[in-house]
Amino acid sequence: MTMVVTEPCFGCKHTKCMVVCPCDCFYEGESMLFIDPDQCIECGACISECPTQAIFQEDSVPEAWHDYIALNRDMAKVCPNIVP
Repeated sequence: MTMVVTEPCFGCKHTKCMVVCPCDCFYEGESMLFIDPDQCIECGACISECPTQAIFQEDSVPEAWHDYIALNRDMAKVCPNIVP
């Protein structure tokens, strides 16, 4: 399962999570970061580095934030890639 950035990232945009990503699958939106599910290799390295605990494995995203699964997929296609 791919990793998904959820609501706690809104307004945060710390980049500690993307620095550890071995496949550069993070994209920067105006208010938060997104993960491209087609690039994510599902290593989970970003989960423990997220200072707001906003990143989950897709199958562990809390019910209230399930819309973020599609939002990550959609926004990764239109936002610029962010790399360390």
